Amino acid sequence: MRVLSEAMRDVDLFVGVASIAADETWEDRGEEGFRAYRRSVSSGPLSGTAEVRRDVLARLLPRLRIGDRCELTERFLRVRGTRAVYRIHLGSADILVEPNDAWLCVVPGPGEAARVTLPFDDERLSVILSKAFLLADDERITDQTILRQLP
Repeated sequence: MRVLSEAMRDVDLFVGVASIAADETWEDRGEEGFRAYRRSVSSGPLSGTAEVRRDVLARLLPRLRIGDRCELTERFLRVRGTRAVYRIHLGSADILVEPNDAWLCVVPGPGEAARVTLPFDDERLSVILSKAFLLADDERITDQTILRQLP
């Protein structure tokens, strides 16, 4: 049974990574249906892997220095910054800014990786945590591309 469970986890990881919805820099150059698909995945129901990610965050957040600025909801990690309140989707790692759910584009530059290193393999969780640390301390953001998007 354990072998089947691990095989299914690998399939779930592959499907999640191979999807166009996993690529934050993907530009829609085709039918409108792809844009709608990307939007639905970026804030839709969580996959099995994302559910596990949520469970890990539930145990991890109270131990982090930003834990008091974070709240887990069904699909999002909600982060209170000084400038705004942000919701990071636990499946896609996309960021929505409250109250109107404006999409906030925060992507690592070329050659950069998430700054949070985990003792297990979940790159998306590393990205989510990296974004959470950045947004919890949003008054220190200096990147003009990000600042232009903030209220």
